[in-house]
Amino acid sequence: MSELYHECGVAAIYHLPGSQTSPLAPEEGAEETSRLLPRMLQDIQNRGQLAAGMTTYNADRPQLLSTLKDIGTVAEVFRLSHRGKCESIMRDYAGRAAIGHVRYATCGKDDRNYAQPFEREHIHKHKWFSFCFNGQLANYAQLRAKLLREGEHHLARDTDTEIIMHELGRELSTVGSADRPLPDVFAKVSALFDGAYSLALLNARGEMLVARDPMGIKPMCYAIEGPLFAAASESVALLNLGFSPSNIHSLAPGHCILVTPEGMQISQFAQSPRRAHCFFEWIYFANVASTLDERSVYLSRTRLGEELARMEMAENRVVRDKDTIVVPVPDTSKAAADAMAFELGIPSREGLIRNRYSGRTFIEGGRARRMKAASKYTPLREVLEGKRVFLVEDSIVRSTTMKVLLDRIREQGGAKEIHVRVACPPIISPCFYGIDMSTIDELFAPKFLAGGPLTEEVQDRMAKVLGCDSLRYLPVSAIARAIELPHTDLCQACITGEYPTDHGQALYNIAVSNIGKTTIADSRTYEQAAVTT
Repeated sequence: MSELYHECGVAAIYHLPGSQTSPLAPEEGAEETSRLLPRMLQDIQNRGQLAAGMTTYNADRPQLLSTLKDIGTVAEVFRLSHRGKCESIMRDYAGRAAIGHVRYATCGKDDRNYAQPFEREHIHKHKWFSFCFNGQLANYAQLRAKLLREGEHHLARDTDTEIIMHELGRELSTVGSADRPLPDVFAKVSALFDGAYSLALLNARGEMLVARDPMGIKPMCYAIEGPLFAAASESVALLNLGFSPSNIHSLAPGHCILVTPEGMQISQFAQSPRRAHCFFEWIYFANVASTLDERSVYLSRTRLGEELARMEMAENRVVRDKDTIVVPVPDTSKAAADAMAFELGIPSREGLIRNRYSGRTFIEGGRARRMKAASKYTPLREVLEGKRVFLVEDSIVRSTTMKVLLDRIREQGGAKEIHVRVACPPIISPCFYGIDMSTIDELFAPKFLAGGPLTEEVQDRMAKVLGCDSLRYLPVSAIARAIELPHTDLCQACITGEYPTDHGQALYNIAVSNIGKTTIADSRTYEQAAVTT
């Protein structure tokens, strides 16, 4: 599924002072710990390919904090394929602490100024900080309007990241802020936020703060071994760095980690009224090798495939013989497809090959999306010809990619029948917590459901429009079973229309009122909220 994008991913690393050594640390020494950051960012590159960057701290250079960021992948920004240029960057930005970011976003797409981290320079060290952010504030429009009303404030970018930076800066400018611990400062600022976030902050004192929103909507993992502390949006970045799995943990919602030259401490900065982990992390976004909130992404996707198989056996409508195969849409659907095939006793075959070198595109619009989808996957006629294909997909959002795939599988692959099985319920509502879908009109399923239940008849109409022989979605109840968390601990707003925060629900009401209004079809719901604020 190439129609859906996450906002970003966060990483942080810190070598604590002292005589301790660590086999995980760079051979060059503690002040070169920042060399590990690009490697961590590459492991969470799945969360954003538009821009990348890092800020490092080094007490021995005049520029205590130094930030490198640009449009491009991690390899492009850090020149990883050019030994000399990469080494020059690593020397120039060497430090014992670093934070980093990978980005995809829905605004400012080709503007370097939107790349993170955001750095705010100041003559006072406690006010000089840099931070990076994963998520979205549902009350962005209200915070923006309030900030602009109060004094001569100016916002250069249309992003909640800048709002957070200004609110942090304002709180750090209050009387006595130099003596207040960073967690106390962040607790005061975060009380303004409604939404989802995980973030990392680094200041010119050499203090680092890592925090996760009170409902745990966005993931954040951390580990410490010897003198080395690290945190990232996903556990795979820590595992591949060499941290023992037993030392990798998910940060509790509403908690933050303060790392200073004196050590590390975890504290609660906000009450956590409930858990609302984004279920899409397990379904699609997270690296399949990651474990989030003690739940394996791979095993969760495997159980989704088992749910698909049980559904198929219950209906028993499609003939399963020697000409029947299961084909995953690469790559996130493979675990579910393999599990479904195993349970049904049907071969699982890679009938679609993903072109991993098709590159990024900055062109927009439906035609561009179709062209990109066509170039992304190559059907294997040797596998598909004359076959009855169970095509397993993790989700269908706008349907552009699916329609193109079905055409190519039938025309170029020569498949006899195509039966689409979706390891997710229909996406019926926008996301206001950091996923690139902001209006109802852009979604495929709502126009068929019209607020009603998901029946066989509805799915048959969907199949006809898509161009497949049949289509079946998993029910909402299957998600909690597959992830093995109570449904009350998950944010499932995009499949239920029930949002875990007040401002998220308010934005949904705006989105519902905008259905069918062509004059605002291309605008984000946030923008409509800004008009009414």
